[in-house]
Amino acid sequence: MKKELRIFFTALMFLTRLPVPKFTDHSQEYLEKSARYFPLVGWIVAAISGITFLVFNHHVGENIAILASIVAGVFTTGAFHEDGFADVCDAFGGGWTKEKILAIMKDSRLGTYGVTGLTGILAAKFLLLKELAAFTPGMHTSFLDIVSRYQPFLLVLVAAHALSRLMGVWTIYLFDYVTDPDGSKSKPVTSLKPSWATLLLASLFALFPFIFLPWQFALAIVPVVLIAYRLARYFKKWIGGYTGDCLGAIQQVSELTFYLAAIIVWRYIG
Repeated sequence: MKKELRIFFTALMFLTRLPVPKFTDHSQEYLEKSARYFPLVGWIVAAISGITFLVFNHHVGENIAILASIVAGVFTTGAFHEDGFADVCDAFGGGWTKEKILAIMKDSRLGTYGVTGLTGILAAKFLLLKELAAFTPGMHTSFLDIVSRYQPFLLVLVAAHALSRLMGVWTIYLFDYVTDPDGSKSKPVTSLKPSWATLLLASLFALFPFIFLPWQFALAIVPVVLIAYRLARYFKKWIGGYTGDCLGAIQQVSELTFYLAAIIVWRYIG
C-alpha cells in the first residue's frame, strides 16, 4: 500500500504543482509506474476546478465562475498541458521537417502559432463550459442548492479530465517516444510500455465517473478516442511518434472534444 501511495504521489507531483509528502521523489522506477494514476490525478484537478466554480458562482456569477475554474485548473497543473499544446502549435506550424519540428518544440520561447493556439483553446474551453453550465440553470439561494443544480456539470468536468489523461496513457502504449537528435530534450515519462494492468487500472479510473452520468454520455467517449488516435497518428507521420509536448496537446484536445461531444449528447440524445 505504501508503494502504491508513493507511485500515486509521483503521478501527482509529475502532473500538478500540488504539495506531496517528502518521501516522494523523482525516482524513474515510480515514474514509469505512475501512468496508472494519471486519470485519478484528473479527478483531483477537476475537483479543484469544480469547487472553484461553485464558490465563485455562489458569490459572483456563472461567467466569472467558469473563468475562475479554468484559472484554478491552470494553476493546479502549472499550465503543464497548455504549455505542451502551445509548443506543438509552434513546432508543427513552423516546422516542415522532423529536425526542425523538434528544435522548435524544445525552444522555451512562445511564437505566433503558440500564442494563437493557446488563446484559441482557452477561449474554446470557456465557451464550451459556459454552454455545459447552461444546461443546469435556475435560481439558487444556498451553496448546497448550487451543488445540486450543477451536479451533472461537475460530473462531466471530472469525466473530461480523467478521460483526456487516459488518452495520454494509451498513446504511450501504442506509439513510440521520439528522441531529440541532440539529446537535450527531456526524457519520456517512461522508457517502458505500460503493462496491461496499468492500462486496465487507468481505464477504470477514467470510466468510473460515467457510472454517475446517464448512459448516453458514454457515446461521447467515441469521438475522444478517434480524435486522440488521429492526432497521435499525425505526430507519428511527421516526427515518428510522440513527445511530452504531444501528450499535453492530446490531453487538451481530448478534453475539449469531450465537452463538445457532451453538449451534443445533452442537447440531442440525452
